[in-house]
Amino acid sequence: MAKLSTELNRYFFEEDRKPEVKLGDILAIAGERTFGFLFVLLALPSALPIPAPGYSTPFGFLIFILAVQFIIGSKQPWFPAQVSNATIKVETARSVLKKGLPWLRRLEKITKPRLVFVCTRLPGRIVVGSTIALMAISMMIIIPGTNTLPAMGIFLTGLGLVEDDGLIALTGTLFSLLVAVLMVSVIVAVIYGGSSLIDLIKELIKG
Repeated sequence: MAKLSTELNRYFFEEDRKPEVKLGDILAIAGERTFGFLFVLLALPSALPIPAPGYSTPFGFLIFILAVQFIIGSKQPWFPAQVSNATIKVETARSVLKKGLPWLRRLEKITKPRLVFVCTRLPGRIVVGSTIALMAISMMIIIPGTNTLPAMGIFLTGLGLVEDDGLIALTGTLFSLLVAVLMVSVIVAVIYGGSSLIDLIKELIKG
């Protein structure tokens, strides 16, 4: 099966499209890789160095729904009809992909099937899916600067699932857990005062 970047480039740039496409139509690109594909696609706008505004909360909600289904072992994702029939402007998708495809291609060069059980067996799905769900909740928090890192963790983990690369999926999971620790540290610092983990890191760098 062709790389995800190749499939996305073909669908959005090489073939004629109507001004808008349905989410359900885009799912056809994924084939058997639907969950990983959707994690990557929905996290991409917020994971970019210059994120597109307005995507994090609704896409975080969709990722959370997907993560729960992934954890319980669903073979194919389910969305309410209104979500599957929701449309995305092709030009909007193209503008995001122009920024995101180069990053995706670089990462694809180091992916390969390995530790496949992490992506396919129930224990691996529970660990990976739970971490993605946690990061999806973080994406939904409407606080500036709290969306990009969780989305990057989901993006990396999703890419591992697409390529059956358990090592990449675990790397994304570990990155996500570190992000969770960082965010909890910031929240505690805001509520109770004192230095957050980010402040300490900044002081170490300056020192």
